Amino acid sequence: MKLKNIIYKALCVATVTSASLASVSCDDMLDTVPQGTFTDEQIGDGEAIDLMTSAYATLLCHYFGNNESFAGPINNWVFDVRSDDAYKGGDGVTMEGYMHQLEVGNVQSDNDVCNFKWRNNYFSVARCNTAIRAIMASGSLDDATKASYAAEMKTLRAYYYFDMLRIFKMFPYFDETVTNPSECRADEYTRDEIAGFIKEDLRAAYKVLPESQEQVGRFNRYVAAALLARVDLFTSSWAEAEEYAGYVIGSGKYQLYNNFLDMSKPEFNNQYESVMAIQFSSANSPDQYNFCNCLNCTWSEGNLYGNGDDFYLASQNLVNAFRTDANGLPFLDGSFNDENIDGADYEGSIDPRLDFTVGRIGMPWRSHMYNEKWCRNYELYGQYSGKKPYPAPESPFVKPGIVPWGASSLNCILIRYADVMLMKAEALIEQNKDLDEARTLINDVRKKAERSVDPSYEPVDCNPMVANYHVGQYPATGWNQDYARRAVRMERRLELAMEGLRWFDLVRWGNVVETVNAYYASEVKIRSYYTGANLTEDEIYFPIPVNQVDNAGDLYK
Repeated sequence: MKLKNIIYKALCVATVTSASLASVSCDDMLDTVPQGTFTDEQIGDGEAIDLMTSAYATLLCHYFGNNESFAGPINNWVFDVRSDDAYKGGDGVTMEGYMHQLEVGNVQSDNDVCNFKWRNNYFSVARCNTAIRAIMASGSLDDATKASYAAEMKTLRAYYYFDMLRIFKMFPYFDETVTNPSECRADEYTRDEIAGFIKEDLRAAYKVLPESQEQVGRFNRYVAAALLARVDLFTSSWAEAEEYAGYVIGSGKYQLYNNFLDMSKPEFNNQYESVMAIQFSSANSPDQYNFCNCLNCTWSEGNLYGNGDDFYLASQNLVNAFRTDANGLPFLDGSFNDENIDGADYEGSIDPRLDFTVGRIGMPWRSHMYNEKWCRNYELYGQYSGKKPYPAPESPFVKPGIVPWGASSLNCILIRYADVMLMKAEALIEQNKDLDEARTLINDVRKKAERSVDPSYEPVDCNPMVANYHVGQYPATGWNQDYARRAVRMERRLELAMEGLRWFDLVRWGNVVETVNAYYASEVKIRSYYTGANLTEDEIYFPIPVNQVDNAGDLYK
């Protein structure tokens, strides 16, 4: 069957999977285990809930095999590989070569990431649209419940369309009212118009969603607000970003983790910084385990995680960005890359978040010692495996004997509170408004890094006895708009490193071509495969996949 037909037929026929979203009681909505398929004509009142479950299950990205999780919503880590933050990793440039294209700025229209992102997002949109139609057609749900349920689905749909907006230059947009989506053109709406549709859905959802839900994992008003703030930042709608990020902050519902290590502990799922998260569980079926970053798990000496493929390694440039000056502040002038951090032998001062983010030879990894044997191809890609998505190997929440690659019950946080705080700070700075408040928000995030070196936190990943940790606070002196802008942009890089956001930040800041090409020029000295790498303005956004063009007649030509 043609891929275009697969995508568009999915709009009208929702295949309901058995994957559930939340590890809560068996009678919760998100634990429903629906079976079979429904057409619009077959959908009754009872199936509306099942279809909502099916739509939420798209977050797990179990459509076509977990090896494709990089093309789902779990983590846009492949776009960090497009940026200055990460190497592809694995065992050479020809291994998963389509990812290597992203790394060197040479994405072709038949690239698998391009294909899978298009396909998976539209399957997800289809389920959302089908669920909305079923909800609104229900004869048993009252109007208030219909509005709330539909708002959840529109928030989820907005998430997927926003993913498309950030990745593709042109793509078709259709909602639940479209009766023949196979006729929708990729040029029917401009990017600005589609951004407007996304915001319209989120604003409407924000007005009717409850502040809390009975079931863990279902979207509430704060999810809609945080996602709105992210979309507003991408479209430079600073006042609106300030408003919606401020709503989340002002609620008092969220707080920063006590220390950085806590975000890798499943026992803290849905606490502290978790605003929008994909829910996982290790209590029942492997379908509920978080092994959606399976390609990224470190090689691990002693097979501690069941071994991994060691894709997605931090770049030397990113690691160097964690260097701090005599005041414990980052080098905002770019000079951080003048000297390389090389394992635990580095003698200068650094931000401790480095050792919570990546493995560094000679430093602890949870209760183990990280060394070259943890690295699959040390000579080619270096040493810096990602730490954030993995609990301690001996944690009861890790299931390496059942499913490899560090499978666990750790939730995947799509939006966390520190990000929201930095969103508001950036919105204030871009308006040149309340700069002191912006500085306070940034410094509060940095205080978490300071707390994280307390040796009472076990197991100790950040040992102040072997690393010269130094984190300072930005002073009021000299805190003008230019300084503040450089500070918040660096803080986003350090705090949110290896969370799939860096590329999209560079795109919206308008400096992605300059930054990435400078990165190529620097990194080629230690990574020869960057020879000839070049990014142009025309390559910022993915093209429409060639198989979509071929199978769509004249729609995409």
